[in-house]
Amino acid sequence: MIKVITYGTYDLLHHGHRRLLERARALGDYLIVGVTADGFDRARGKLNVQQSLLERIAAVRATGLADEIIVEEYEGQKIDDIRRYGVQIFTVGSDWMGKFDYLREYCEVIYLPRTEGISSSALRTERRMVRLGLVGEGRVLSKYKRECAFVNGLQAAGICTPGGQAELSGEEDILVTDRYEELLEQVDAVYIVSHPSRHFQQVEAALRRGRHVLCESPVVLREAEYRALSRLAEERGLVLMDAIKTAYATAYYRLLLLLKSGCIGEIVSVDVTCTSLKVTPDHRPRGEVWNSICAWGPVAMLPVFQLLSTDYLDCSMTSCLIDEAARFDIYTKIDFLYPHATASVKVGKGIKSEGELIISGTKGYIYVPAPWWKTDYFEIRYENPAENRRCFYPLEGEGIRYELVSFVRSIERGASDSYIDQAVTAGITRVVEAFYSGEKLRRICLKSVPCRQEA
Repeated sequence: MIKVITYGTYDLLHHGHRRLLERARALGDYLIVGVTADGFDRARGKLNVQQSLLERIAAVRATGLADEIIVEEYEGQKIDDIRRYGVQIFTVGSDWMGKFDYLREYCEVIYLPRTEGISSSALRTERRMVRLGLVGEGRVLSKYKRECAFVNGLQAAGICTPGGQAELSGEEDILVTDRYEELLEQVDAVYIVSHPSRHFQQVEAALRRGRHVLCESPVVLREAEYRALSRLAEERGLVLMDAIKTAYATAYYRLLLLLKSGCIGEIVSVDVTCTSLKVTPDHRPRGEVWNSICAWGPVAMLPVFQLLSTDYLDCSMTSCLIDEAARFDIYTKIDFLYPHATASVKVGKGIKSEGELIISGTKGYIYVPAPWWKTDYFEIRYENPAENRRCFYPLEGEGIRYELVSFVRSIERGASDSYIDQAVTAGITRVVEAFYSGEKLRRICLKSVPCRQEA
């Protein structure tokens, strides 16, 4: 019996896929089809896959051409599979010509001609083209624009920034304006990365114009405002998503899945630190500076709320405020108490500490080194060091392109594909609101940095 093996994503399975499978089938007596796992696709940079693994497997099975279907989950698995299944022929489309020549040491390698004029990428692009407007301040918007190019069916159509053309003089290929209404006329959706004090008005205006919204966290500064915007989006059939790019980083997402499997037992403590010494420009209007709680708070609270929920028993905060009126904190520590666990969040903008994440459990703990919010590596550690595991996952584009893919999917499906639940977003907003109201907020003052009191 001649065994043949081939691999593919098989997203939106089409005639071209079927023709390749038919040709592969004709090469031998038994065809094994490897369907790539979601995580493996992301690790390889395939960010625009529309169907889940189960959907793609079902589509391959429905062709009736595969004698056996397996899942490809890691780099180097092809060699393992060829040996394990006693494969004589490996085959793949001719667009991979030469890529798999190294497998000739283990079996015959055949590159099959692909069906011209059809591809999953083309089908995905035809299905939707979302024109995205970017809203915010400074040249950071150029980075977000570049990330749009990695997502099929997404076009950066305009930028709205207070500086207008003077601020982004290198972006002549798209609309650059300081008029928000002008931008809304040209786009289907907006990605808002402006100061949180502007978010409510900007999000509401976009939703009322029928535009989908991806908004940097904190989405708003009051929980009631978030609830109102969520209702408005639901009533109008629009997507409103929280943009915390860490949630879409492959290593972080895998970490959550491992923890849910009970790899360190019951979680007892979550300790998170996010700090930077980045100086805030003095020319910005008072009250529109990114303080610690807004710049780092949402990222730091993300693992706490995703692992322990937003149903904490108590929350207390300690801050070093160098400007009481503007509520500018260079450091804030937030302590959460749960029935069976605790969490500690430390954020700073003007102080520096080790930006690590430590999750302690009854069987072991997980350590994510600095900067944990964009890491590609973490460790699972136990009492016996011989049982420790190191996990590596690539991170492209700081997670921005991954969240853009999720945003586009949500728009296409008419249902949220966000990795951040509404309860988590509401929980973050609730804590930020408590900070600004002064509820349960204790203050400390550095000797070398006199605190500026409100007049």
